[in-house]
Amino acid sequence: MTQLTESQIESFAIQLFEHLGYKSLYGPDIAPDGPNPLRTSFEEVVLKESLRKAVRRINHDLPAAVCEDAVNEVLHIASPDLLANNELFHRMLTEGVSVSVHREGAERGELVWLVDFDNPLNNEFAVINQYTIVENGRNKRPDLILFVNGLPLVVIELKNAADENATLQSAFRQVETYKKAIPSLFTYNELIVISDGLEARAGSLSAGFSRMMAWKSADGKAEASRLVSQLEVLIQGMLNRETLMDLVRSFTVFEKTKTEDLKTKITKIETVKKVAAYHQYYAVNKAIESTIRATGINKACDGPIRESPENYGLKDVKSQPIGDRKAGVIWHTQGSGKSLSMVFYVGKVVRMLNNPTIVVITDRNDLDDQLFGTFADCKQLLRQKPVQAEDGEKLKGLLSVNSGGVIFTTIQKFQPEEGKNVYETLTERSNVIVIADEAHRTQYGFKAKTVEVKNEADEVIGSEIKYGFAKYLRDALPNATYLGFTGTPIETADINTPAVFGHYIDVYDIAQAVEDGATVRIFYESRLAKVELSEEGRKLIESLDRELETEEMNDVQLAKAKWTQLEALIGNPARIKNIARDIVTHFEQRQEVLEGKAMIVAMSRRIAVALYNAIIDLRPQWHSDDLEKGVIKVVMTSASSDGPDISRHHTTKGQRRLLAERMKDPDDELKLVIVRDMWLTGFDAPCLHTLYIDKPMQGHNLMQAIARVNRVYKDKPGGLVVDYLGIASDLKKALSFYSDSGGKGNPTEQQEQAVALMEEKLEVVQQLLHGFDYRPYFTADVSQKLSFILQAEDFILGLDEGKKRFVNEVNALSKAFAIAIPHERAMKVKEEVAFFQAVKARLCKFDVSASHKTDEEIETTIRQVVDKALVSEQVVDIFDAAGIKKPDISILSEEFLMELKGMEHKNLALEVLRKLLNDEIKTRMQHNLVQGKSLMEMLEASINKYHNKVITAVEVIDELIGLSKHIVAHDNAAKELGLSEYEYAFYSAVADNNSAMELMGKDKLRELAVVLTETIRNNASIDWEIKENVRAKMRVSIKRLLRRYGYPPDMQMLATETVIKQAEMISAELIRK
Repeated sequence: MTQLTESQIESFAIQLFEHLGYKSLYGPDIAPDGPNPLRTSFEEVVLKESLRKAVRRINHDLPAAVCEDAVNEVLHIASPDLLANNELFHRMLTEGVSVSVHREGAERGELVWLVDFDNPLNNEFAVINQYTIVENGRNKRPDLILFVNGLPLVVIELKNAADENATLQSAFRQVETYKKAIPSLFTYNELIVISDGLEARAGSLSAGFSRMMAWKSADGKAEASRLVSQLEVLIQGMLNRETLMDLVRSFTVFEKTKTEDLKTKITKIETVKKVAAYHQYYAVNKAIESTIRATGINKACDGPIRESPENYGLKDVKSQPIGDRKAGVIWHTQGSGKSLSMVFYVGKVVRMLNNPTIVVITDRNDLDDQLFGTFADCKQLLRQKPVQAEDGEKLKGLLSVNSGGVIFTTIQKFQPEEGKNVYETLTERSNVIVIADEAHRTQYGFKAKTVEVKNEADEVIGSEIKYGFAKYLRDALPNATYLGFTGTPIETADINTPAVFGHYIDVYDIAQAVEDGATVRIFYESRLAKVELSEEGRKLIESLDRELETEEMNDVQLAKAKWTQLEALIGNPARIKNIARDIVTHFEQRQEVLEGKAMIVAMSRRIAVALYNAIIDLRPQWHSDDLEKGVIKVVMTSASSDGPDISRHHTTKGQRRLLAERMKDPDDELKLVIVRDMWLTGFDAPCLHTLYIDKPMQGHNLMQAIARVNRVYKDKPGGLVVDYLGIASDLKKALSFYSDSGGKGNPTEQQEQAVALMEEKLEVVQQLLHGFDYRPYFTADVSQKLSFILQAEDFILGLDEGKKRFVNEVNALSKAFAIAIPHERAMKVKEEVAFFQAVKARLCKFDVSASHKTDEEIETTIRQVVDKALVSEQVVDIFDAAGIKKPDISILSEEFLMELKGMEHKNLALEVLRKLLNDEIKTRMQHNLVQGKSLMEMLEASINKYHNKVITAVEVIDELIGLSKHIVAHDNAAKELGLSEYEYAFYSAVADNNSAMELMGKDKLRELAVVLTETIRNNASIDWEIKENVRAKMRVSIKRLLRRYGYPPDMQMLATETVIKQAEMISAELIRK
């Protein structure tokens, strides 16, 4: 049976690129010493001549000297900061290189373009494999690089899907190594792709592994079949020539976040490069297409479209007429990058529609600030600086221009003057696009309402007509085009939203977001039983809910009295104490197994402060008056009339920004925040894993709030919503409305489901240990506990594939346990889970590939449940506990081997010995092919005999001890012959057959090895091992030497190949020395 290899996957990828119109080149052919050189040295990462020709072709109306200057500027980007270099290049690529041209007696500024974005196919696309780069003496060869006009824009690292060790993580680690070894390649990078042939992910230069995303559609119209490899879908969907150019130009941002140290006043700017995910890319292009339709400008859009909303049973914007000024609504679930999608949309629509004015509207000041912050961080893509309109006058001034501008304001600014029901027209222009965030709140209505007018004595003196804000918005901007973004669906009964914005453009719901890894699942836990609310209180909540649902002003006023009553019940001091106690216990139990943070939602400022005080009574060490210190904070504003107790928690905009930075920083000690309204929408802290709700909430607001915990962070298994007020029925309503609106996927899952899953996984692990009684472990002392861990390890190693099965199952159990905690059924099995994790940790320590941690281990939020008894002052070494003395000098010393042989747990002794020998042999294999191969064959043969029950554990240990002695003998042989490590490697290669040894003898073979080493060192050059002409020359030299020294003729061919292979293994070292 033929084995799938990495080079076959590489060839398959190259064929896909050729079908897309890429030219395929082989790295060694175009190398400086290749038959068709396109570069003058291995240090060059850009194909300079290709770039020069393309720049002259694209900018044919500019002088050649100016084009040459621009190329030189691109080739000389060299600061010590890789991301800064990359950003500088990206600006040159997408905005053109600024040059000065002497025309008609004056100097004029012009732009030199490196690629032709308007006609993507007018560029030269090439895929090159085995492209060697040497930088600072380090030699690296990425699998595939995509060049556009000679610029290396995409690096692709492939692994073999059939090799269980060749994973996406190992491909990602390989790329990280490249960034350190050959950084100059990444100055020009726009995308990094990693794949094992089946799975494939893409990301930006600064993306961590969890931010590398799959591309799920090859054409933007439907999701690709699961039977097609992700690599094929990604190449066809994302890396076709038009989409790649579009992504580079319109869908890449360098997001900058400023953080200021309050004490030192030093401002730090952190940059993150972000590239659109597939759902953002297709949705934005559909929105542009729809905007062009809605404005009536007959201009085609350069972007494919994605799955139609009609597939969800929803009305599609395409059914709307041309020029209706309703661009439609994008429904992308919270946490899936909606704010960034807006940035991409604005950046592209400004260019496509000749710089219209963009007005971004939110319905809350803090949302306005957050969204404005995102836009301001990405101003490079927008080509202009966004501005905030503080009042109607400023808004009018900003709209008085003929075109351009990105203006932020709140819907409340469109309130007409007292006694009027028409808002003055701000501009008649039609080149205005209004983007509304969360486009379906009740205030976007047209409907007229009659409201009573009262005098100061609260007597009704008349009535007046008021309208919803949608009407006033249309008064102000009568000819604008309206586009809505929302994270939760539009209610089926809502006639306002379609009337203002039109139908859906694109839908990306919870099911898709969770499947794509854009968000994590949310679990729901009711803690009502822990903190009882009186029957009276419950009835009040129900009636308050009903009244808040109505829109009539008078009803809202009437509800205020009930709200005050309810606030008094919820804020009852005894109840607050109960809740504080429960939250502290619950949160600390969660923190033991899952690193992260939590948010508490309180009903009023008074309750928020009372809850803070109650928590501080229980944990005084959590408090600090310093904004930059303390484990818990209240995030709110207050008025001076609130009294000193509440006003001491008042925060300014700048202070809230600092607290937000602290909350987003996983390493900061701030772990808990109490909020009332702040941060419930738009606030994004990925490490937030628990939301405690003690406030009546429903519908859209509730859906927004629970989404605070659905952000992806390392391997966070899910978010948890904890309910202290009985919001379950509201949640049910919100959820049924969610699915009625066409949403797929369950926004929250009962924590009971997580507990059931945990119990299922627990049972699987228990079954694996069937026949091993570990119950005494829980009452044992430290030394007995350590002994139990070793006995359990011994037992698992005796099972068929026991180690692999046990490690995988305990990992699955740990994830389920992290979500289920602190449910009482989870707390009951905590000790048992801790034991299983300790055994797993022990097994992993002796893993063959344990020389490097996996990404999951580094990027993990799940903490091991620590058995307190094992955390003693004195660290107990597992070797000691197992009765093994750690060897001082060599693991292969006679004394150590005898000690292993005498160990009580034979499976464990065998595992230790196998691991140690495997490592020793692997080290030798890197330098000595023949010796390493024969030793590895001996090791595998012994282990196979043991697995096939031919020999017992005791017998196999004897065989392995014999093998250890064999290794030591080999090490001594080099010294006895007086050969260096490399000379001995070639000696092994030529002495690997008996007839040569008999015919020539040791001395002659030794002499041959020394001359061989010298000959190979003189002939080896960079990349010789993949250049057939150099290999051929090397073979001739080796054959001549073998003949000269009288090597047996029938063995010469085999010896030549062995020597070549040995030379390949150590070629880099030979060239260096």
